[in-house]
Amino acid sequence: MRMRLRQVALVAENLTAAESEIEAKLGLSVCFRDPGVSTFGLGNVLYPVGEQLLEVVSPVETGTTAGRLLAKRGGDGGYMVIVQVDDLDPFRDHFRETGTRVVFEAVTEGVTGLHLHPGDVGGAILSVDQTDDWDAWPWAGPYWRDHIHTGVVQRISAVEVQAESPLAMAERWSEVLGRQNTDTSIALDDAEIRFVDAADGRGEGVSGLELVAAQSGNFEICGVRISLISNGG
Repeated sequence: MRMRLRQVALVAENLTAAESEIEAKLGLSVCFRDPGVSTFGLGNVLYPVGEQLLEVVSPVETGTTAGRLLAKRGGDGGYMVIVQVDDLDPFRDHFRETGTRVVFEAVTEGVTGLHLHPGDVGGAILSVDQTDDWDAWPWAGPYWRDHIHTGVVQRISAVEVQAESPLAMAERWSEVLGRQNTDTSIALDDAEIRFVDAADGRGEGVSGLELVAAQSGNFEICGVRISLISNGG
């Protein structure tokens, strides 16, 4: 079964400031603001990174999951990892068999996503999604491809999740996703999920992104380490 990294979400206290930083440092263009996230007391923004998406969510109400994460981890950071698969039905049984709770089933025309309980997976909210059309991504709105700009960054090649035991978390994600881990990493069709030591005192969570880019560089956005890997172009 095909499985690719399709979207990574970050959480920010100040959405406007996060947008300015992303656009200045990554050269990305806003493609959509999803009104549906208001159900969770959030505002958001989405950016295409080639065929993948980078999202930032921010609480607009009190008592949100995102707000609690901001408080728990002491500021901005990673929030969600979304993988896309061909067929979601086998995963429903698989999640039950592996003791993985689905905390929310997200549905809109053309796409369904199963959000998994972070306590059952570790490190982040993990969502497994299926679209009617493999190339489409309705969460990003109808015109997201019009906003693809690859002059600075072309794609997300890896997401890093920090853990108290990287190997144990890698094995758990491997079990949940049905993808074999190689030590502390899991290879998807287009990217890697890597598990690293929790070394910054902020606890477990999405801590880094690696992006293929025109030039190499390292900096931080929304409390997440950004590593730009030159494509040699």
